[in-house]
Amino acid sequence: MVKRFNPDKRRRPKVQDYFGDWKWREALSESMVPIIGKLFRSGVHLLMYGRPLVNCSAIEIMKLHRFVREAEGNELSELETYPIIEQISKMKLMPCEIDIGEIVVHLLDNKDLDAEHYVKGMLEDQQRTKRSYPLRPKDVVLYGFGRIGRLLARILVSDTGAGTKWRLRAVVVRDTDHEDDLIKRASLLRNDSVHGTFPGTIRVNKNNNSLIVNGNEIFIIYSNDPRKVNYKQYGIKKATIVDNTGAWTDEESLNQHIKNPSAERVILTAPGQGKIKNIVYGINDEKLKGDENIVAAASCTTNAITPPLRLIDDAFKIQNGHIETIHAYTNDQNLVDNYHKSDRRGRGAALNLVITDTGAAKAVSDIIPELKGKLTANAIRVPTPNVSLAIMNLSLKKSVGVEELNNLFKQAAFNSYLRTIIDYSNNIDGVSSDFYSNEFACVYDAQATITNFNCVTIYVWYDNEYGYSKQVVRLLKKVLGVNLIRYPKQ
Repeated sequence: MVKRFNPDKRRRPKVQDYFGDWKWREALSESMVPIIGKLFRSGVHLLMYGRPLVNCSAIEIMKLHRFVREAEGNELSELETYPIIEQISKMKLMPCEIDIGEIVVHLLDNKDLDAEHYVKGMLEDQQRTKRSYPLRPKDVVLYGFGRIGRLLARILVSDTGAGTKWRLRAVVVRDTDHEDDLIKRASLLRNDSVHGTFPGTIRVNKNNNSLIVNGNEIFIIYSNDPRKVNYKQYGIKKATIVDNTGAWTDEESLNQHIKNPSAERVILTAPGQGKIKNIVYGINDEKLKGDENIVAAASCTTNAITPPLRLIDDAFKIQNGHIETIHAYTNDQNLVDNYHKSDRRGRGAALNLVITDTGAAKAVSDIIPELKGKLTANAIRVPTPNVSLAIMNLSLKKSVGVEELNNLFKQAAFNSYLRTIIDYSNNIDGVSSDFYSNEFACVYDAQATITNFNCVTIYVWYDNEYGYSKQVVRLLKKVLGVNLIRYPKQ
């Protein structure tokens, strides 16, 4: 059961002047903006129940304070968080993530704690006695620059922070022989029909054939052969290659990257074939031993459905079930009716519901062996450009009610190790467009849950582009060994 705060317990003075109270809190939020930015540049990332505060406007910060009511039954006030943020800003800390919301809620629930002493003690291990940065940040290269590649670039650049641990150094693409190729690629990175305009600056450097994105120089390298890319001339060494082309999915073909002397490892943004480990970050990333040359991030659907299935199976034991994914159309389908090697996918994507197969059930059983042979799955491609929905009909070993199931997911989303990958929505009017650019692997829809004794049906939304890309980045950081410690620890 998720712990909830009684509003009376806070003894917050009742607001008489709503507008005056708003302006007071708005002023505090405005004061937070430069502090949050300064901390970010030193490698300290501030969060509000998992949501990043960096690059947020004053109004957005206020909305995140309001959001806390979803987790705790009571929103936070800027009057409560500002002193903690100010204290943290005075500390010399090594790079880490700090969830201000969780800290303040804990302090409010434990009135006997001294706030300054508590925060200082919690972050004691992060106190910087000497500069502990690596001599050189690790190099990351994107191989391919399509939908996923461009979103990865956006995320990586926005998440660089102090830039001391890793850098996006280059993007490898096929040469189009178009004189405005660089300008066109910059335009596609800047403007996205689904995810909106990139919140930053992009400059084109034709002399270096590079894009300067928020100060990060990213070289655009043209090549049709991964083995022959001359990374050395760009100063790139021991690079981690993120292959998002979809062209190669087995060990033999992906080894082309490894044969390049400047490449160290490969992360595939698709289901890996053969002996390649498919990793869903947060679920089976403990399988990584650190010596893998090639790792796959599985599919967007696998990343969306595996965490809820893991959670339910651990709590109630799944006997069997069927998963239907209502999936946004993709570039693989035809815009209008035309020949396609796959059944049904040749019909116009924007005009039809298209039944197709999915390997999600098998992929889940590879990641959660306990579910092998218990699940079936299918997919329906629908005329929306982004955000998909997984409907899971499951038979459990024990009966469960709607409230119990919803509380399980609420607890997981806000107070468990799954809090970085499962989101929770209680919106009675929630629709797919509400989840554009949602950074979680999946969003549990509490209002749609159905239970009938031991038979349950749950609905999880997922941004099959952005949410998946965030999972890839989380996996990338794990592979690089640069994941930040998060406080408070779970």
